[in-house]
Amino acid sequence: MGDNPTTAGVRPAASFRRGNGRLDRPAYDLDAVLDVAVALFNERGYEATSISALAERLGTSKSALYYHVSGKEELLARALDRALDRLESVLEQATDAGGTAADRLAFVLRGAVGVLVDELPSVTLLLRVRGNTDIERTALRRRHDIDRAVTALVEAAQAEGSLRADLDPGTTSRLLFGMINSIVEWYRPGGPLDARALADATVSVALDGLRSR
Repeated sequence: MGDNPTTAGVRPAASFRRGNGRLDRPAYDLDAVLDVAVALFNERGYEATSISALAERLGTSKSALYYHVSGKEELLARALDRALDRLESVLEQATDAGGTAADRLAFVLRGAVGVLVDELPSVTLLLRVRGNTDIERTALRRRHDIDRAVTALVEAAQAEGSLRADLDPGTTSRLLFGMINSIVEWYRPGGPLDARALADATVSVALDGLRSR
């Protein structure tokens, strides 16, 4: 995939360093810094999380963070891209996989559950975005594009006779992803339900109730 608008103009990834950023200090991995940032954003809310708080949690200084990133906006953009890039990739893979529209829809649902499990903190953050900044509005536009693609899959599956035709495609798409998105509220990694079993259950509950009889 090419550059995403969420991180347009953002500097390339760089290492973060403890303390004042001296080269003799051990470097942070950017992904690890993002993990901490996402955790804080989810814990305190994005608006209430300051660079000072992030630096304190990391055990470094604000100047060390600002040396490598422009601010918390850049961290938010990168964090949202974690989830959105993966979800968009699932749609691309579904197209490449072929099969019926219902098959591709099932592929997308399974893939979306997998992304949620793999990127649970970033997906949780994405679902809390309300469009208060340009970065958030860009993320919401990308989410809406994903919603439209899934709605088109539902329409195609209805047209081929695989799914019930008496349900509105847009409403169906929102209900499907509403069910998947609700997983962030109760799923806990390391529990008895792994990603595959969770995806199987989701697809079974969703599509068995939609399939034409």
